[in-house]
Amino acid sequence: MKIIDLEPGDSRLTGDLLPVLLELRPHLTEDLFRSILTEGHGQGLRFTAAYDEDGVCVGAAGWRIVANTYQVRKLYVDDLVTTAAARSTGVGHALLAHLEQHARAAACTALTLDSGTQRADAHRFYFRERMAVTAFNFEKPLV
Repeated sequence: MKIIDLEPGDSRLTGDLLPVLLELRPHLTEDLFRSILTEGHGQGLRFTAAYDEDGVCVGAAGWRIVANTYQVRKLYVDDLVTTAAARSTGVGHALLAHLEQHARAAACTALTLDSGTQRADAHRFYFRERMAVTAFNFEKPLV
């Protein structure tokens, strides 16, 4: 498996990574994704792709380093998805390990993510990865 941090403007963001990301975020269109890339990059948003031995993108992670008063500096995972066909093959583990390296290199105190309450399979994976539920995430829709 090959893990690659994709830079802004890299055609693999839409050609390889977006189709994988759509499994988690089906509302995205290519235009909306490009808009998010443009705005999000200024806010620290980065993307990492996982490729199998055949060169097919099988995993994607969107992430950023955030400074806050609680954890001082953390790596926040916006998106973490493995294609349905590649689940339980180590892709998610490899992506998290890669992101943890980024977090440690940036002197982060934590690696965090939010996961929808309905995603029980993902929760089992996060627990296996030694992650803990440490807070509730509250949301008030504005649209």
